[in-house]
Amino acid sequence: MYNLIRRFLFLFPTEGVHYFTMNSLKLLCSLGIGRSLLAAAFSPKPMGKSKWSVAGLHPKNPVGLGAGFDKNARYLRELEALGFGFVEIGTVTPLPQAGNDKPRLFRLPEDQALINRMGFNNDGVKRVAERLKKWKQHVENRSADKPKLIIGGNIGKNKVTPNEEAWKDYDSCFRELHPYVDYFVVNVSSPNTPGLRELQEKESLGKILRHLQMINNGKAVAKPILLKIAPDLTIDQVDDVIDLALEIKLDGLVCSNTTINRAGLKTPADQLEAIGPGGLSGKPVRQRATDLVAYISQKAGGQIPIIASGGIFTGDDAKEKLNAGAALVQVWTGFIYEGPAIVKRICNTLK
Repeated sequence: MYNLIRRFLFLFPTEGVHYFTMNSLKLLCSLGIGRSLLAAAFSPKPMGKSKWSVAGLHPKNPVGLGAGFDKNARYLRELEALGFGFVEIGTVTPLPQAGNDKPRLFRLPEDQALINRMGFNNDGVKRVAERLKKWKQHVENRSADKPKLIIGGNIGKNKVTPNEEAWKDYDSCFRELHPYVDYFVVNVSSPNTPGLRELQEKESLGKILRHLQMINNGKAVAKPILLKIAPDLTIDQVDDVIDLALEIKLDGLVCSNTTINRAGLKTPADQLEAIGPGGLSGKPVRQRATDLVAYISQKAGGQIPIIASGGIFTGDDAKEKLNAGAALVQVWTGFIYEGPAIVKRICNTLK
């Protein structure tokens, strides 16, 4: 059934379809019976929290939704009904920003991939924090025996902020979201904000992460801090990330973000040229992301928890990442191509 629906949806611009489908789900979930039917159809049975964990977080299952899908924390109720164990909102920046010019999200059906150059479009940290506050109040007021949806806050810098001042943007987002999220992900690896990836260098990265840890240590309840890295790092750069993560006792890594590599794609070169720059996600990233997870896990001796992302469409894809050393997995592009049953199918395979 979803194959037919997808074929129809793929006739329309990608970004518009994203908001149309999520707003349709929102309308359905506004009715109690609609939300119950959705959950009954797509939510997997709880899998045992003790088995799946990262940095003290115990989601109801190991399948999360990566950052960029629900940038502004608008669809948490709907995503919970679809069975996700955890959802990463954002990337959030201190000030609202429109992002890059449209069109900026493209499908590559032949490769089961997407290219995006969204550019951290979001409503700004204060508005996102307001929505998360309401969500937290909603969760606190409902039955205590209902499994909690783990919420991650993916944070970044505004496009106009120079790199030498970037730590201030991460500081602002961290402080605003701290009461409302369960963990943080520092995003310095998106290819769609000019100069952002330069912050992956050890010195710049160390400054940001140590500053956030200092704030975190002063809180009554510290929140885990993870770092999202690019699949395009050299081995020397990956080694620097591992060394820094071990040195400062970072809570974990999200591995990995989108790639700027276009090698081996089936999509015609002229079509890729017409699309232009952006981060590639989906099936073409699967092997590189798995290799990166395996390398980090082995090099660090399993001391750095990893949330794996990149090319996860099936339960076997998730198993591959977990066998490589990941503790949890995230989907994004796979969700677009496989549909709302993706979490349930993956969890059924992992049982």
